[in-house]
Amino acid sequence: MAAPIVTGLMAFGMSGRIFHAPFIHTNPHFTLKGIVERYEKKASKLYPDITEYNSIEELLNDNEVELVIVNTPSNLHFEHAMMAMKAGKHVLLEKPAAATSEEVKTLFATAKELNLHLMVYQNRRYDSGFLSTKEVIESGRLGQLIEVTFRMDRYKAAIGVKSFKETKGVPAGGLVYDLGAHLLDNAIALFGRPLSFHKTTGIYRDGSEVPDYFHYHLLYPNQLNVYLTSGLQIAGETPGFWVNGTLGSFIKNRTDVQEAQLDKGMMPTDDAYGVEPAGNEGKLTIVNFDNEKCVETAPSVKGDYNQIFEAAYHTIRENALFPVTEEQIAWQIEMLEA
Repeated sequence: MAAPIVTGLMAFGMSGRIFHAPFIHTNPHFTLKGIVERYEKKASKLYPDITEYNSIEELLNDNEVELVIVNTPSNLHFEHAMMAMKAGKHVLLEKPAAATSEEVKTLFATAKELNLHLMVYQNRRYDSGFLSTKEVIESGRLGQLIEVTFRMDRYKAAIGVKSFKETKGVPAGGLVYDLGAHLLDNAIALFGRPLSFHKTTGIYRDGSEVPDYFHYHLLYPNQLNVYLTSGLQIAGETPGFWVNGTLGSFIKNRTDVQEAQLDKGMMPTDDAYGVEPAGNEGKLTIVNFDNEKCVETAPSVKGDYNQIFEAAYHTIRENALFPVTEEQIAWQIEMLEA
């Protein structure tokens, strides 16, 4: 086996604590060298053997570090990814990759020029609900697809404390760049680039400066309609995944457990990790040859964010194609900035 990839994290907020450090720490293909924490030194209490960097510059000056995870606020992703690559580091970049199509082109051009790998972290491709929906769609049991609906809703009436997400004029802020990046990636991963799209946004929270609701209608070949919706004042439970085809329908709530498990300290190596509790299965309705509706449950596929890190390892060590491609990110940013 090739040597583990020596890795550093640019931050240890929610993203670093939940979505990155546990995987780098437990995956034998990686070594967690250190984490940037300017003020509170929380990371070393969980990972006592790491280096505590006081600044991003300290991390980038560490010659042992090969891979840097850029998980700083979204308005800084472009700047920090460029800094890391110019320091000779491969980059795993949190979504959204950038605020504009021009920035995305610059990022990938820089990676090619410096012979480095720039990989964009789209973890919701590995949610249980998405993997379960993907499995049903690819089975062909639904016939020709008519419409696909993906939703990620919240009820958060108060303005959030993260100003980079809530301030008008800050690049890559607001709900569209936050949850929209996830939903657009789900659609692109399954169906590619749409023929056309229409985007609607709205502001409903008191005092909000940025859109807190969005809806995309993506039109694909063969009359396939894909609807992507998210809002921060949606009180009722809405299905996360709803697919209708000429032979049947599939519906599933968004009940992936990985984030909650990681937040409580469960490691990805735990046998229970990523396994949804019974009762969260999807519902599959198929019309048989007698025109009768047959309803069955569709088992939940185990969620597994570790697949992203496995892919990053093979990309860096074996030059394998990273599953989230440059073209897919370019299409996503084009629709986010529209």
